[in-house]
Amino acid sequence: MTSQTAKAQRYDADREFEHKHRWTILVIVSIAQLMVVLDATIVNIALPAAQDALGFADADRQWVVTAYALAFGSLLLLGGKLGDLFGRKRMFMIGLVGFAVASAAGGASTDFMVLVISRAAQGAFGALLAPAALSTITNSFSSPAERGRAFGVYGAVAGGGGAVGLLLGGVLTEYASWRWCFFVNLVFAGIAWVGGQYYLRNETSATKPKIDWLGTVCAVVGLFLLVYGFSRAASDGWGDIITVISLVVSALLLVSFVQLERRVRQPLLPLRIVKDRSRGGAYLSVGLAAIAIFGVFLFLTFYLQLTKGYSPVLTGVAFLPMIAFVLIGSTLANVKLMPILGARMLITIGMALSAVGMAYLYFIDSTSNYWVHILPSLPVLGFGFGLIFAPAINTATERVNREDAGVASALVNTTQQVGGSIGTALLSSIAASVTTTYAATHVGAAAAAEAPVAGYKIAFLVSAGIFAVGAVLIFFLIQPHAPQPSGAPPDDDGGTDAGLGGQPSSAGTTAQAAAQGAVAPTGRDADPAPGKA
Repeated sequence: MTSQTAKAQRYDADREFEHKHRWTILVIVSIAQLMVVLDATIVNIALPAAQDALGFADADRQWVVTAYALAFGSLLLLGGKLGDLFGRKRMFMIGLVGFAVASAAGGASTDFMVLVISRAAQGAFGALLAPAALSTITNSFSSPAERGRAFGVYGAVAGGGGAVGLLLGGVLTEYASWRWCFFVNLVFAGIAWVGGQYYLRNETSATKPKIDWLGTVCAVVGLFLLVYGFSRAASDGWGDIITVISLVVSALLLVSFVQLERRVRQPLLPLRIVKDRSRGGAYLSVGLAAIAIFGVFLFLTFYLQLTKGYSPVLTGVAFLPMIAFVLIGSTLANVKLMPILGARMLITIGMALSAVGMAYLYFIDSTSNYWVHILPSLPVLGFGFGLIFAPAINTATERVNREDAGVASALVNTTQQVGGSIGTALLSSIAASVTTTYAATHVGAAAAAEAPVAGYKIAFLVSAGIFAVGAVLIFFLIQPHAPQPSGAPPDDDGGTDAGLGGQPSSAGTTAQAAAQGAVAPTGRDADPAPGKA
């Protein structure tokens, strides 16, 4: 038996094992992804208590949030590429362990600097973990129906994880300690690590690993400055010289990055991934939703806690209807509706519903009742988010060559993270401006209470507008779906792709798939099956 045959048989055995345990693997990576997603909001709830304990100034508070966003957003593409080159399992496990250690350090922090460094480390290791988690799902499910169910679960985690973070952060801060908002990650990471160690199998690129260092520098520094520029704009304004320089240099570096990727043989981001019209539309929908979704997470949290006097726990409970409908929407979208309506219609409907839900919140004031003026919008928003995220993530990663799965998955996380940073800066600036104007033109105690609410209302309205624009763009950008009759075999474009986690049963299956050349949407033949590390 030749070494090549042995490698092919070992590869097939690993793929067969992963396919057999694919639902267990989905649970494992979803736990890990939930840890990463909720960490973006759980710490927000803990910040006031952490500030009291460690004694840092109000001006420094933003860095606890920004440090995570900077590291996570700037390193995601590199993290995805490392997973493609050196193995999904390897990056998943390194990311888990690193995230857990950083969380432990954050929870045990005795001063501000340790806390900020811990948050940056969480972001860096999360950038390894998140793309590996998503690409593992991409490569483990070959059946379109099962893949839809899997991405329904993943979409619920991606869309509802932030709200779960608000609830969990409130409970832990109120009944335990702010430090447990960090320590709780050890539980998530421990469960995922044990499961990943047994159920995941490593695979690496068939080609000799080579990193596009110049492109990597342009992407990492460009994304870092982009996230930093928008984060700084939220606190220092759009006219701040450092904000302007950061955004201008970021734009130059990212344009240079695209030009470089067109020329190198092994690019960090193969442009074939984003040239597909539907896939590009899916990335756009994730980014736009992330921009607008901060209208509900950020400003509704402010409204409930600062205006209505809700405790952190009660604020989290108030979001429960939205969490429930995110789960319902994402599951229904990918399991039942995707084969009938396709991603274009589902994402468009989801954007439209989200616009309606956001617009409803425009009519609140400082005396509004939760049951009448807020609750009716939450199921609409949650269902809309579910219809957006699950089909968008599915579309963004389907039919991608196996060796590109990591970086394609990383691009989903990158657009979501950058979109969140843009949303925070844009909506915060608008809300602050409206609040200042309202306070200057109104007098009295009632006006003082209504001033911040006036800012929140406009932020909700702008978010509604972003969702409405997104609905129009996605309708014309993503290609229409042709529903197949029940029981019909999948066609060449939408069926099981050997390059995307098809279920091999022997070395001959792999050889046959490679010989047939599973074709990506751009027309580029898939590479032969990667080797196992």
